[in-house]
Amino acid sequence: MGRFFSDTVEQALKDLYYQMWTGRGQQALQSLEQASAAGDGDATCLLARCYCGDQYVWEGHHFPDDDRKATKLLHKAVEQGSALGVLVALRSGELSKSLEQKMPFASIQEAFEQVLAKAQAGEPFCQYTIGNSYFWWDFLRIQGKSRDDFPTMDAFRSYLRENISQCEDWFWKAFRGGVFWGGNNLIHYYENGDEDLIAPQPEKAKDINRVGAEYGYPNYLYRYGSDLQEAQRHDEAYRCLKKAVEGGELSACFYLGICYELGQGVEADPAKAAECYHKGLEVGKHPVGCANRLGAMYYKGKGVPQDYAKAFQLLKQAYDQAPENNWGAHYLGACYAYGDGTPRDYAMARKFLEMVDWDNKTTLYLLGYLYGRGLGGPEDIAKGVAYLQKAGDYEPAKKELQNYKKTFFGGKWVRRK
Repeated sequence: MGRFFSDTVEQALKDLYYQMWTGRGQQALQSLEQASAAGDGDATCLLARCYCGDQYVWEGHHFPDDDRKATKLLHKAVEQGSALGVLVALRSGELSKSLEQKMPFASIQEAFEQVLAKAQAGEPFCQYTIGNSYFWWDFLRIQGKSRDDFPTMDAFRSYLRENISQCEDWFWKAFRGGVFWGGNNLIHYYENGDEDLIAPQPEKAKDINRVGAEYGYPNYLYRYGSDLQEAQRHDEAYRCLKKAVEGGELSACFYLGICYELGQGVEADPAKAAECYHKGLEVGKHPVGCANRLGAMYYKGKGVPQDYAKAFQLLKQAYDQAPENNWGAHYLGACYAYGDGTPRDYAMARKFLEMVDWDNKTTLYLLGYLYGRGLGGPEDIAKGVAYLQKAGDYEPAKKELQNYKKTFFGGKWVRRK
């Protein structure tokens, strides 16, 4: 038997939280299933969290979301006598009065005190759970208190502040002990405060990503690495992002791919960049970014064999997912203009090329060509020439300009015969 829970639960806590980068999440899930079936209520409680999605467990474990199963498991954990299950069910809005009557505790306060004792003895997940009880105001129901129990509103507000503020210390203990969610809640607490009871303290939130990275949490290595990349601290950013991906945080693949593609903090390696973007497409928070950059690499044959069909597929996928993102517009416009990877369509070429709001000589040339020749829309030679001139010394644009001249009278641009 472990110090706080059964051996199975203590090992699962390590695999799911305290050493989540070891890649043993699936083994933990299986062992919790077996322990739950054997009557271990704490195992049932942790198992419920595994099925609740990435709001409750690290997405790097790749557990399936199943809210219905999670709810049934929480109810089961309460009935099996897990004090932890009682508090998690309360936090999840699942501790109905009828379920409360089925728990083997005289009150929610009794269950709270059991978890509190473990938290005070140093158990991180219990520390996090106690912190949540204060952070989310569950202490009101736990203590059976309401506004009516206080002589004045000021007295009630003082009581609320006193309790809510206790979350800070518990979240720090949990965060240091291996529960990264403690850091997430600290950021929320510091940046937002709590209504008009706790004032925001945003300056305290600034270093939490760095602290989480120092503790080795893969998701915090990713967050801090992206912060460093934005701050142009490329060497440090590369090291953090590499560790994040190695620890299973595939959301960091996009930023690590940029490091390899652009040679930021590491020698440029287009093949490794493409590998990162491929991984990021599988599971990650930046599928649009990965699809765009990988599509561009396939279009140019950089780091991967040139493949216009794959390039178009990826770039169109990114656009369909996020039409407001115009990063791949130049390449999509070129695909449609040249018929690269998709049938030639000058109207679609114009549509995408006109989305490009930065100077790109190839884009300017193509727009000049399309407008000057009336392809994909009405002819506008003056507009076409203006685009071609803006393309400057781009050789195809200079050559295309030779097809136009100004009339002697009126100075109107026309096509040479």
